[in-house]
Amino acid sequence: MSDDRAVTIHDLPADERPRERLAKYGPEALSTAELLAILLRVGVKGESAIAMAQRLLRDLDLPGLAKVPVPVLAKMHGFGLAKAAQLKAAVELGIRLSKHVDAERAQVRNAAEASRVVMEEFRYLEKEHLVALLLDTRSQLIARKTITVGTLSGSPAHPRELFKEALAHSAASIILVHNHPSGDPTPSRDDLLLTERMVKVGELMGVPLVDHLIIGNGRYVSLKESGRM
Repeated sequence: MSDDRAVTIHDLPADERPRERLAKYGPEALSTAELLAILLRVGVKGESAIAMAQRLLRDLDLPGLAKVPVPVLAKMHGFGLAKAAQLKAAVELGIRLSKHVDAERAQVRNAAEASRVVMEEFRYLEKEHLVALLLDTRSQLIARKTITVGTLSGSPAHPRELFKEALAHSAASIILVHNHPSGDPTPSRDDLLLTERMVKVGELMGVPLVDHLIIGNGRYVSLKESGRM
């Protein structure tokens, strides 16, 4: 008679169990599937937690896991609300950590450095977020402030909101950043008009807008470097 009970990580030899290997060698020694298996804890009938994690990565991959809603993930074979919530919580912690690593006083002297501050967070957002990177006289990041959430055409950014934050933090200059959920960072006409308006107000306020970055999926366009501002 076949054994159709749920296969668990504990069925593996001790030196092959992801949790024990993590404790002995550190998390960097584990594959992505093994790390996910630790969160899943147990598999389903005929499928270990590691095999389940491998299936998840084939179906979604890590960027897909960051984007998939909890109700959709919970309906996948073997998951349910508890497992889905555990995985989404872990992904969100990783995203939040990436925002803070070396970000508080990061040097932001050019578009490449500005993109590194926001890329991992912005590439997975499903709505457009317009964020201001507020810099001091040494081009160090003072603060990052969300100005609007939505679409630039549907939720137009007003200079008042941007420069209120800049003055409150005594910023010497500003870099605007917003994402295109489509993954294509090509500037739209609205993007160019918004930039032109903010540049003019910045000149009047004495707090220049030095660049506007549009973030796509793993790539960006700098309006300054592309000669559009």
